[in-house]
Amino acid sequence: MEVMIVDDEPVARRTVRECCEREPDLTVVGEYGDPRTALEAIRARPPHVLFLDIQMDSMSGLTLARSLDRETLPLIVFITAYDQYALEAFEVSAVDYLLKPFDEARFRATLARVRRRHDADSAGDRHSALAALIEQLERGARVRAEAQPRVLAEAGSRMHMLDVSQVEVVEADRNYVRLIIGRETYHARSTLQQAEKSFQSQPMLRISRSCLINMSHVREVSRTPRGDFILVVAGGTTVTSSEGFREPVRQYLERLKLAPA
Repeated sequence: MEVMIVDDEPVARRTVRECCEREPDLTVVGEYGDPRTALEAIRARPPHVLFLDIQMDSMSGLTLARSLDRETLPLIVFITAYDQYALEAFEVSAVDYLLKPFDEARFRATLARVRRRHDADSAGDRHSALAALIEQLERGARVRAEAQPRVLAEAGSRMHMLDVSQVEVVEADRNYVRLIIGRETYHARSTLQQAEKSFQSQPMLRISRSCLINMSHVREVSRTPRGDFILVVAGGTTVTSSEGFREPVRQYLERLKLAPA
């Protein structure tokens, strides 16, 4: 079976590769730290098995998986450091996973299931299982986020409790993130990736390596001459997507279009 590995952590990629190299029926045909480059390679030459990290900075593994052709969808093994709630979704799904950190015994157990599924599953079966898993993960994320719908942030010398649904834009600022609500700006000590988890209840879209935008507050969308998207939120803040995120933004906006009669 031909295998591709997608993980933005070099150590994690090496661990999976070394495990694969010990299996005589596996051939690693691609190893990628950048999910966008990986997506192009997978589309050009779909592997039989894809080891895919869920949590990557520039594009999540779930977003990448959604972008794959359902007719040539490989068997996907998600590599995850998710919490127990998310692991419950994997346990009841037909999609395989490896929980970081994993050892060779766990890898072999997962691989045994992959071999069985390779002989039995069709591409349609794989697509249905993937869709069910993503729905379960997103439902669990909404439930957890709704249980704690506010975040603590600072403006001036005061701390404020902010309703996450009101935050329009989240921007990275070294060891902090800026939270923009209307004309007000707040700061919280966090990475953008951590902030993304805190805002899972909201339709947050990453439009660059340093910016998330709450799509429920977007009022205007236009494009630059080179094709990047310009988004204006209700409070007047204007942000522009970067070239590397142009395609995910386009795909998101396409899904919002009304279907023709």
